Amino acid sequence: MPYRVCRIFEIENGHMLSKHPDKCRFPHGHSRKVECVLEADELDEREMVCDFKVLKLSLAGWLERYDHALCMNTADPAYAEFKARYGDRVVGYDSEDPTTEVLARDLFRHLSDSLSNYRAKELPGFPLRESVRVVSVKVWETSGSWAEYVA
Repeated sequence: MPYRVCRIFEIENGHMLSKHPDKCRFPHGHSRKVECVLEADELDEREMVCDFKVLKLSLAGWLERYDHALCMNTADPAYAEFKARYGDRVVGYDSEDPTTEVLARDLFRHLSDSLSNYRAKELPGFPLRESVRVVSVKVWETSGSWAEYVA
């Protein structure tokens, strides 16, 4: 049975869902929790899956682009205006609504890639074994609703 660890990050993030038939098509925000779960079949020599700092180093910078930003479908008629006005605080999703499910998928993929890159240049004292893998990323939209992307 594998061992699992979870690191939770919190961000304030907004989105617009162009394809939604109700209020979610308007700009609105969420206090989001992002839960990242890693696993390994065996613990390392320090009895850890990996140090939590590895997760922070691999994801915190990427999450910064989402914090206090508005995610939008690039096909939304208002996208160009919002992007011109707010610049990098508008995160475009190429002809796709940035639902919580889509955010979970993209964060999962980024974390997986980022961990691979980390292994190539890991910090001394904070190793990441090849056997450590991303299991899931869960993004909370509210205190009672979330979406999860699983390997």
